[in-house]
Amino acid sequence: MTITMPQLGETVTEGTVAQWLKKPGDAIEKYEAFVEVSTDKVNAEVPSPVSGVLREIICKEGETVATGAPIAVIDEVGAPALRQAQGDEAPSAPAVTQAAPPATNGASRNGNGVGNAGDILRRMSPAVRRLAREHGVDVATLHGSGTNGRVTANDVLAAAREGPSAVAAATILLAPPEPARAHPAPPRPGTSTYEAPVPGTVVPLTPSRKLIASRMVESLATAPHAWTMVEVDVTKVSRWRTQEKERFLAEKGYALTLLPFFIHAVVAALRKHPLLNARFGADGIAVQREINVGIAIGLAGNLVVPVIRDADTLSIAGLAIAAGKLIEKARAGKLGADDLAGGTFTVNNTGANGSILSKPIINAGQAAIVTMEAVVKRPVVIDDAIAIRSMMNVCLSLDHRVLDGTSANAFLADLKRRLETMQPGGDL
Repeated sequence: MTITMPQLGETVTEGTVAQWLKKPGDAIEKYEAFVEVSTDKVNAEVPSPVSGVLREIICKEGETVATGAPIAVIDEVGAPALRQAQGDEAPSAPAVTQAAPPATNGASRNGNGVGNAGDILRRMSPAVRRLAREHGVDVATLHGSGTNGRVTANDVLAAAREGPSAVAAATILLAPPEPARAHPAPPRPGTSTYEAPVPGTVVPLTPSRKLIASRMVESLATAPHAWTMVEVDVTKVSRWRTQEKERFLAEKGYALTLLPFFIHAVVAALRKHPLLNARFGADGIAVQREINVGIAIGLAGNLVVPVIRDADTLSIAGLAIAAGKLIEKARAGKLGADDLAGGTFTVNNTGANGSILSKPIINAGQAAIVTMEAVVKRPVVIDDAIAIRSMMNVCLSLDHRVLDGTSANAFLADLKRRLETMQPGGDL
């Protein structure tokens, strides 16, 4: 079977072979990842559609080809070429030992779309299996969220956070740990990467850096940028967050930062000032119905902006969990094209790196981007008295075709008021 470059998103037209996870002659199980592909949007492991043996690698690592172009050939189990190569003997799958299930349970789930333990294991990559072993997760209890019901690393991590399942369908003793995949060789001396640039050399542009460059140029070339700022007293909301963070982490498994409080205030202000949640077009200004907030995340060699969809329907706790999941996926390189699409407004936590003032470039197609800067304690005048308060600058870059100073500053004033009235005792 000839394997082609997958289309990882509606607008994706090409992909780059980032790393081969198998070499010619290796056995591959159906749904097992055998290659990592990088596009201008995401990095993704590609699962094999069949069980068999990798016969030929057509594209080298680093090669970029169009979607639908051949990248490898896999001989299916039972195919003539495979029988001839292996003496008419098909490769056997790794052994899986299954303990006898309780009397009240069968080997498979009923009515929930999850197959038996063997099916579940075949839908798990070796890396995900190792992760399940390390966290002591019973894979028989998992519902795969990946393609064709494939169990992903996020499914395992979510189950690990929730603890043991109340009703275990079966106890699965996984096969012995597989040898860890060899990491790529470190760059040769003098080789530059974005993460480790070497003076006197040229850093090759990755697909993601090319995309960032083109979008930034597009945004500045098409949208006349303007900038404004307010300072916000976040003393009360910071105190609220401090009181709740340990309990929240213990109960939810995610850190409670100022980000979800900030996003919650942003979406409330967007509902009152919908022109901020709009985009400019030839036919006019399209005011978006949904409020989908992108959160800018800086990675070692990349910048990604995954999207919290329908952010205005989520509580502060819901926003913390949604943001935490996206940050986990971003750091693990597991963001999908859908995670990055559909944003209508962007929030950037530049203060996490100590910034106190920023002038960000608008995400192309949106009307504005807002930053939360570093929280700094300093003396301020309140009712003719000097007090030490936790202060944060909030900066807004706006598309002057859509917004003027009056509408932009009305939004910021509303956002400031909402943040300053958040205090301990509120509902998360």
